[in-house]
Amino acid sequence: MENSIDDILKDVSGPSIELDIPVSSSKDIFAVHQRQAWDKTVEARCDFTYNLRITKRSDVHFISVWKKSLYGRTLTDIKSDPAMVDVFASAMTSVISGTLGGFLSTGDWCIVTSPKRRHKEKNFATMISERIAINLAIPFYEDAAFCHSRHRMNAVFTANNIPKERNVIVFDDFVTTGQTLASMKRLLTNHGKNLIFFAGINNKL
Repeated sequence: MENSIDDILKDVSGPSIELDIPVSSSKDIFAVHQRQAWDKTVEARCDFTYNLRITKRSDVHFISVWKKSLYGRTLTDIKSDPAMVDVFASAMTSVISGTLGGFLSTGDWCIVTSPKRRHKEKNFATMISERIAINLAIPFYEDAAFCHSRHRMNAVFTANNIPKERNVIVFDDFVTTGQTLASMKRLLTNHGKNLIFFAGINNKL
């Protein structure tokens, strides 16, 4: 008499496998969690190696002087050092004047920067822009735009102190996604301005 499949399988044993799977403890889904502190050990850095380049990001072409690096000073450290304002302003003045040349002498130029988001008074980009304006002998329009949100993605800027000059230099200290420059572009082109974009640090490798 033939053995049934059940009788055959009774005598078959598989290999013994032990899995070390950690058992997660039960979590209170209603518990209030504190926001984790910003881990500055993985923060972006810059070693200030000269690396002039033109980049297109978020449909905006901009000229940058330096780029993000694996080593060097963190962006937080850079922004908190007052001496870095002169470093940025000197480098940017040279690049802007070298790029625009004699066009700057027309007297129809000015400089603006992106809106303040967390600073009630002056931020790093504002202080640099002020210094660039003095070096180039052109007006600087502080708070040309206003932003109602702290978020950088898809930010909508509203007009606040729009320049009277037709040609506008838009400066930002750090550019990552390019969304801030894109928002400035949408705002200022709607006011009939010709724009050229400059950045201190291209915040991507």
